[in-house]
Amino acid sequence: MIRTRICDLFGIDVPIVQTGMGWVAGPRLVTATARAGALGILASATMTLDELERAIAEVQDRTDRPFGVNLRADAEDADARVQLLVRRGVRVASFALAPREAQVKALKDAGVVVVPSVGARRHAEKVAAWGADAVVVQGGEGGGHTGPVPTTLLLPQVVDAVGIPVVAAGGFFDGRGLVAALAYGACGVAMGTRFLLTRESTVPDPVKRYYLERGLTDTVVTTRIDGVPHRVLRTELVDALERTNALTGLPRALRNAVRFKRMSGASWRGMVREGLAMKREAGLGWTQVALAANTPMLLRAGLVEGRLDAGVLSSGQVVGVIDDLPTVAEVVTRIVQEAEETLRRLGGTG
Repeated sequence: MIRTRICDLFGIDVPIVQTGMGWVAGPRLVTATARAGALGILASATMTLDELERAIAEVQDRTDRPFGVNLRADAEDADARVQLLVRRGVRVASFALAPREAQVKALKDAGVVVVPSVGARRHAEKVAAWGADAVVVQGGEGGGHTGPVPTTLLLPQVVDAVGIPVVAAGGFFDGRGLVAALAYGACGVAMGTRFLLTRESTVPDPVKRYYLERGLTDTVVTTRIDGVPHRVLRTELVDALERTNALTGLPRALRNAVRFKRMSGASWRGMVREGLAMKREAGLGWTQVALAANTPMLLRAGLVEGRLDAGVLSSGQVVGVIDDLPTVAEVVTRIVQEAEETLRRLGGTG
């Protein structure tokens, strides 16, 4: 079996990570991933603090294998969430945005492995200097918020820049991709869309079928959803959003922000503070900040409610080469077997 540095670091059997996808990476998917020997990551940004604690407890009741939790560093209750992970003995803390240095220290002091996700070399260098244990590097092929640099160029650049383990994301779905990532110097791969399209994923079946019917050119990177580049499936709603400007989408964004506030229990003060942080760190205008508050409800409509007419579906380009709906265990086993076969074919020792 293929083992790398992250296997020992995370306490897993195979160098595969299931990413913390909002509204998708819940206890059921994370448990299945952990049982399969990979690292499952709970998505907490769409959960209240109490919901997150219940989700952690549910995973821990179902398995004793390690798993992680994805955090938003700029969340109103981010420090409380950090302490929750420490108190519950969660193995890994991942961050969608760069964490604060104090958060990294608090987690590491408690023995929690810290793994931020980055999209640029300078971000990887910054979090490595703060003591991050590893980084997930997502290239432009990846789904959700993404950058313009493809994985094949970004990955070796980051590997050469930092001495900590690097996990490759963006465009991975099989064993050949795992071997390619290892050849570039990564210690494993992280996947979102491949795990979304499994039987344990709670995404409604009609939505899964819609994903499976898409081709390589059926995703689009748009700024019309939340003001920053976001790779999603092409739908009639996305095409309509592409024809609007930020100003005309503002009323809808504000309505959805109010809905998300009610659902999440967030305060207006906290949401404004998060908006200010986004404005400062991402260079967004106020209209873009308002659009960003719109995103959780659009994603929920598609990924939870199954509304293809009113929801948004994050997706990597890899959706165009996925045509089945296996179990998580089958995905992990298949990738490892393909990787070993590929290494044998190349004359390696796997």
